[in-house]
Amino acid sequence: MNGTLNKVMLIGHLGDDVKMHYFEGGNSIGRFPLATNESYVNRQTGERVTNTEWHNIVVRNKAAEVCEKYLSKGDKIYVEGRIKTRQWQGEDGNTRYATEIQVTDFTFLSTKKESGDDQPSSANTATATRPEPPQDSGEDDDLPF
Repeated sequence: MNGTLNKVMLIGHLGDDVKMHYFEGGNSIGRFPLATNESYVNRQTGERVTNTEWHNIVVRNKAAEVCEKYLSKGDKIYVEGRIKTRQWQGEDGNTRYATEIQVTDFTFLSTKKESGDDQPSSANTATATRPEPPQDSGEDDDLPF
């Protein structure tokens, strides 16, 4: 295979609310930390060990606005995207780096809050309700089951 692939899939919990930044021309960017956990049992001590990894998540434009509206600290989300590393000069003159996940797709995984807010469960879902299944017409069909 001659090509390359830069794809990330994460399921985790927001470590903070979505922080928005708006630009001239109507574009926007939203950022939030996402925590993923790895748990295992230490074979020598029998103790359960949990390691948390933090990811810097970046969403843009309409997706950022949707995330800001419906997500809050602690909510569970699935994100897909690509890894991107930024570089800049710090105030002290040192070169700084940040590795981020540039989101291309996401799905909300937390259940609706007790407050009764109508929150969609997925960014890909046009409506929060499912369509009704077709009614049985009473006619026999030719299906073998």
